[in-house]
Amino acid sequence: MPEVLIGDLAKAPTTVPLWPTAATALGIGRTAALGLAREDRFPVTVIRAGKRWRVPTAALRRILEIDAVLDGTDAA
Repeated sequence: MPEVLIGDLAKAPTTVPLWPTAATALGIGRTAALGLAREDRFPVTVIRAGKRWRVPTAALRRILEIDAVLDGTDAA
């Protein structure tokens, strides 16, 4: 499974592919990610555009608290 780094998502476009980018960032495999998306159970909003599945980068950054990490305001 490819690795997604915080910096990758910090510079990502408005939407990213469900697979591999969003799923990998959340630690979800390809088959599980597609299944969750089909069932409308993926942890963040998924947009279907024809045969493509896209995830808003802002939603992905929010669930992973990336902005807090980059700002140094994370609670950890």
